[in-house]
Amino acid sequence: MLPFQPLLHTAVLALTVLQALASDTFIAAVYEHAVILPDATDEPVSPDDALALMNKNMDVLEGAIKEAAQQGAHIIVTPEDGIYGWRFTRETIYPYLEDIPDPAVNWVPCTDPTRFAPTPVQERLSCMARSNSIYVVANIGDKKPCNASDPSCPGDGRYQYNTDVVFDPEGKLVARYHKYNLFRRETQFNYPKEPEAVTFETPFGKFGIFTCFDILFREPALVLVSELQVDTVLFPTAWMNVLPFLTAVEFHSAWAMGMGVNLLSANTHNINLAMTGDGLFTPEGPVAYHYDSRTEEGSLLLAELSARPRLSPTYPPAVNWSSYATSIKKFPEGNDTFSGAVRRDIFTFSELRCKAGNYTVCQGDLCCHLVYQMSNKSKDEVYVLGAFDGLHGSLIKYHWQICTLLRCQSTDRNTCGQPVETALTKFEMFSLSGTFGTNYVFPEVLYSGIELAPGEFEVLRDGRLKSKHGTSKPLLTATLFGRLYEKDLPHPLRTSP
Repeated sequence: MLPFQPLLHTAVLALTVLQALASDTFIAAVYEHAVILPDATDEPVSPDDALALMNKNMDVLEGAIKEAAQQGAHIIVTPEDGIYGWRFTRETIYPYLEDIPDPAVNWVPCTDPTRFAPTPVQERLSCMARSNSIYVVANIGDKKPCNASDPSCPGDGRYQYNTDVVFDPEGKLVARYHKYNLFRRETQFNYPKEPEAVTFETPFGKFGIFTCFDILFREPALVLVSELQVDTVLFPTAWMNVLPFLTAVEFHSAWAMGMGVNLLSANTHNINLAMTGDGLFTPEGPVAYHYDSRTEEGSLLLAELSARPRLSPTYPPAVNWSSYATSIKKFPEGNDTFSGAVRRDIFTFSELRCKAGNYTVCQGDLCCHLVYQMSNKSKDEVYVLGAFDGLHGSLIKYHWQICTLLRCQSTDRNTCGQPVETALTKFEMFSLSGTFGTNYVFPEVLYSGIELAPGEFEVLRDGRLKSKHGTSKPLLTATLFGRLYEKDLPHPLRTSP
């Protein structure tokens, strides 16, 4: 009977591929991983010690990959920093890096491990994909030697890149992406000389990939979606939640809806650093998501998604994000406005003093309009309508336009814009819109307890974010995030264009 086993495996794999080819949907998985971190050190560890730490994390990831495959997943995304963590200098991360070749070399590390040796991490990831017949997406570090003939070559003679890799169900390396927009603390890595727009075709659509902070910028995020027309974006991230707006599940869901693509978001999990929140997000809203700021455990999510969402009969129509707001003549701007800080961003706020009303608040070129009715206004809660039109970021500055209906932290208006996770007030209805100067606007509603509201609001073609039948739970925020990419300031840290 032994010779029958490989044939059986091949037949099962072929059947799985045929089923994927015949289907307009696929099953996706993301894993939020509680990373096992290395001990803090100022000196590099040995390669063996580095590999031992990485194998501990890959043991956990392998369990999640096996479980996802057993439940029928075609692809699984694992987090940024998920194999070795983030406690590094440029020198101490070096033992954890491998030389990752261009996928054009047509390489299956699992069956040809010595071709680009030593590459034990790539070999193991490849074998995980191959043995489970699943696409595996992981984040590791790439090293590339350089010399004095390259004027931007670092003094230690190498480039180091934060890198995503994708292995197909045969274990072949099919994608490699070097993170282009490094977060300010990622001094262990180099900026790539040029942005990369990495895509690859699958039986269930065209995929693109980028990492964490990249989602906020034109390159590569906007290029992949608007110019290269990917169906699904793979998104390893290590996202630190920042209330009241930039929580992982809130913004990533909003981005998927605003961009009109699937987003497979896999976050690291570390409650001490406010890292949690992953999900499977679509143009119609979240299909599955997870947010846990209390426990130390990882989490696996699976869901069936449309392979080519733009062809779906439920694909949302195009939105003119400023149409309704620019037509409004009857809502004069209120005189009772005040300034409040959301971290470093100074918003213009207007307090909602009545249980129902029409409000307008403006800042710069943006006017935000709100029609609302509260159903059970708590006397201990203050809500405001807020507008922000300006540059965000302490070092790397990029341009936001934001309209938001927001719960303040307390009845003291000075707390408006400060973090808050719970609320008591529900709304019978709300309609939020703004005079946005961009078509790139991301809508989302956040309920008490950091919960999303799938199916409970809609975006009309004239740019209004409206509740359908009132809010089923108390409201934290209803927000329209607009990005004016053309007004971003030049990047201050890149050494090359």
